[in-house]
Amino acid sequence: MADETKQPQKASGPKKIRRIQIGFNVLAQIVLILFLTVAINSIAFKHYQRWDFSRDQKYALSDKTKRFLKGIKGKMRITFFFSPNTPITADVQNLLTEYQYAGKAKIDIEHVDPERNFSRAKELFDKYKVVTDESLLVLDYEGRNKTVKASEMADIDQSEMAFGEGPRVTAFKGEQAITSAMMDLVEGKKNTLGYVVGHKEPPLSENSAISILKTFIENENIRFQELNLFNLDAIPSELKTILIVGPQYDLSDREMKLLRDFWDKQGRILLLLDPSAKTPRLDGFLKELGVKVNDDRLMVFLRTGIEEVALTRDVQAHFLGGSPITKRLVDVRALFFGGTSSLTLEPDRVRTANIRIDPLIQAEKGYFAETDYNTDDQTKLQVDAKRNSNTTLTVGAAVEKGASADERVQVNSARLVVVSNAAFVQDNAITQDQQALDFISGSVNWLLSREQLIGIAPKISKPLVFTLTEDSLRSLRWIILVFMPLIPAVIGAVVWWQRRV
Repeated sequence: MADETKQPQKASGPKKIRRIQIGFNVLAQIVLILFLTVAINSIAFKHYQRWDFSRDQKYALSDKTKRFLKGIKGKMRITFFFSPNTPITADVQNLLTEYQYAGKAKIDIEHVDPERNFSRAKELFDKYKVVTDESLLVLDYEGRNKTVKASEMADIDQSEMAFGEGPRVTAFKGEQAITSAMMDLVEGKKNTLGYVVGHKEPPLSENSAISILKTFIENENIRFQELNLFNLDAIPSELKTILIVGPQYDLSDREMKLLRDFWDKQGRILLLLDPSAKTPRLDGFLKELGVKVNDDRLMVFLRTGIEEVALTRDVQAHFLGGSPITKRLVDVRALFFGGTSSLTLEPDRVRTANIRIDPLIQAEKGYFAETDYNTDDQTKLQVDAKRNSNTTLTVGAAVEKGASADERVQVNSARLVVVSNAAFVQDNAITQDQQALDFISGSVNWLLSREQLIGIAPKISKPLVFTLTEDSLRSLRWIILVFMPLIPAVIGAVVWWQRRV
């Protein structure tokens, strides 16, 4: 049998390179990379986050403005007419950038330099009937427009100009002014706040003791209307909220009837009491609602030396977070100057009448309520202080009648805010941090059923100051005169030694 010879297999040569297939793969990869690049950039352009890490957060928008912008349905157009020589031009530009970001395509901004683009500026001036040469913004919303001048957005100190210095911005109020103008345009009409007069309350004149408070509230798209109960048969139906600030005389029986009728018709009341005034009828009305105004004064002994103490009647208090009014002021401290009395809340007694009471403000630990507040007997006061210093003392509360137990359900209800101090909102008592204004703003907006809005305080410039003690100066002197010259000398000596070896 013949041996079968095996034919050697031919070695297979290299496969033919399919150039068209490779070219198509490369083209597909390039297209895919370009598509991913465009997609990533598009997503990043529409969905990005901004953070403000500056020390004073000058341009960070408040929660009030962010919620307001989120609720705008239409488009807001802002025209920027600012000269480069205006001290706050850069501040306003940076602030408008934050508005544009927070508005999420609801804010359109056009920058027009009146000095360089005269024709465009004249066209818009004629359209919006601008008759001033001052730098300003024009806000346009659904055919309605409003101007915000540079003078409304900042407090400028020009006292140093006589010495060759430029104007200095002491307080930037850009957000306050712009958001107020936006609210005015979007809401269409101003809310009205009835201001009760006739009992020696602070007047609403320009030089009033509450002029800062008045201006601040008016910037919330709210106007004041004087209300003299003595001349009325009933509180006007268009007034949903009234404000009573420190009456020095009690309301008459007729006026109290008007106030009770207003409350029974889901009225809203903001009441600031002066403890030094005797108002038994007004106190009786509050007692019916579960809030007893005590005849006392809050005091505290403060240590001024090793064995020296001083008695003060100015109350350091903090805000509680159980109410929409103060939930953004929780644990914030504020000073209540002058006399302040305590409030006793009795929620259990009025619960059957569907009345809910929330404490808003409490004095800090260490304060005591003194009933014999006219005495000069320091020994007695110190004994009372030791006995009552651990008592929780409430000085502000909110009362609501007819509200739903579920906060998500909005129903008509009567609302009242009471504070046993009327001096803390006066011009001479408002501090730079503006806690009083924020609280009043929250109270008024809650009474007007605008819980989503709170006040915006001006941004106060806070210069960074370094204070060096004598020891610090001595250490700094050693660093500058010895250690800093010594470092290059040591490095040079090491290099010289290495080269020598």
